[in-house]
Amino acid sequence: MREAEPARDDSLEIRLLLEAVYEAYHYDFRSYAPASLKRRLGQALGRLGCRTISGMQERILHDPSAFPVLLQYLTVPVSEMFRDPTFYLALRQQVIPRLRTYPSLKIWIAGCSTGEEVYSFAILLQEEGLLDRTLIYATDINAESLRKAKAGVFELDRIRQFTENHRRAGGLGSLSAHYTAAHGAALFDKALRRNVVFSDHSLATDSVFAEVQLVSCRNVLIYFNKELQERAVGLFKDALSHKGFLGLGSKESLHFSRHAPAFTEVDREARLYQKNA
Repeated sequence: MREAEPARDDSLEIRLLLEAVYEAYHYDFRSYAPASLKRRLGQALGRLGCRTISGMQERILHDPSAFPVLLQYLTVPVSEMFRDPTFYLALRQQVIPRLRTYPSLKIWIAGCSTGEEVYSFAILLQEEGLLDRTLIYATDINAESLRKAKAGVFELDRIRQFTENHRRAGGLGSLSAHYTAAHGAALFDKALRRNVVFSDHSLATDSVFAEVQLVSCRNVLIYFNKELQERAVGLFKDALSHKGFLGLGSKESLHFSRHAPAFTEVDREARLYQKNA
């Protein structure tokens, strides 16, 4: 079915919709990038059977069951294990040796979506002998995505790509050692999430909750406007311990951030940074 398209003069309708979402459900998308929002709302119109943004606003305000559907479009729950393998290879080669010097570790994966990045980190840390002394905070604003992340179940037809990414990321051994395949799905070992805390957290409205040695927020900032990007990076800076590390997505950078002076670039291609002393 062809996606419905928002009208050209829908900016006011979109602002009113986002205000309604914030007031009714306490999710704040008001500082997300307008172009990305407009595209995703256009997709949601067809899914919800609405002709206009105003009609969708009325639907979600009077039908609470419609909001989780809209949320799936607004939060873009798309990922894969060991996405951008060069990032994980750089982590393994340049960051892990420094993290070994800590008696215990805390890592924050912000915008963890359905958990692919969480299990990627857990597997890498297990391979490097650090998982048992690491606490991973995996946060997202989408409750359904967090539920899927906790389950650790992924479609079997995605495993081939995950396996190739793992190999290119410098994986030790076989990815198959970490999951059991059955009924068209791969269930990842419960031991991988033993030290993972899955929690709701909004980069738009919430504050820092712990001191960590590494923050990974990849392919999330691209959906924010400049003001919200600065707020998020400020949270990461405040959360990071002395000389902690920050990992961003392949299309994200600190180069134009007001927080850039607080960081040193570790690996430009991998988008890895270290907080200055």
